[in-house]
Amino acid sequence: MKAVHILLADDHEVVRRGVRALLEAQPGWKVTGEAANGREAVEMAKELKPTVVVMGISMPELNGLEATRQILKAAPKTEVVILTTQESEQLVREVFAAGARGYVLKSDAACDLVAAVKALCQHKPFFTPTVSEMLLHAYRKIPTRGGKRTQASSHLTPREREVVQLLAEGKTNKEVAKSLGISAKTAETHRTNLMRKLNLHSVSDLVRYAIRNKIVEA
Repeated sequence: MKAVHILLADDHEVVRRGVRALLEAQPGWKVTGEAANGREAVEMAKELKPTVVVMGISMPELNGLEATRQILKAAPKTEVVILTTQESEQLVREVFAAGARGYVLKSDAACDLVAAVKALCQHKPFFTPTVSEMLLHAYRKIPTRGGKRTQASSHLTPREREVVQLLAEGKTNKEVAKSLGISAKTAETHRTNLMRKLNLHSVSDLVRYAIRNKIVEA
């Protein structure tokens, strides 16, 4: 049996502990790393090149969607399954736009997560029934153009979403610059451009935008 190497990314240690026990009960499966935030997950995925990443959504510094995008760019053979308590049509669209091919609700983890990892190991998508229904409903709602369905796209670039998250978490321009490896001046420029682009007038407006768009958790 081919070994399955798994990276767990969730900011709750108790969740990681439970998921690890569930997955390592499978023959040949091994959790090779645990990350408590999105940036750790990206760095560990680059180093470990896991078969599958089990990814939480709401994590500090870099949320699960942005971490997924960066992981799949750096390790395209890795598969990602999102494990979350959240269920909304918008989030379903964002998850698959980010490149994850699995979506499991934490409430369904005991019965569905092992099946999800097995499917992803064969490069097949997996969603819990609730998510499948939402995905179908969301697909039907996407407007058509010339008889063809258009793909929903995000309003912000990946870097802009990173900056929004860090600012919404209360970081200063200098702290944003340090986290992203850019100059303070560049961070300030990103902030100014974002406020203008989103028509926001205060940090509290930015926080509300980030919460409403699932970039940070309330």
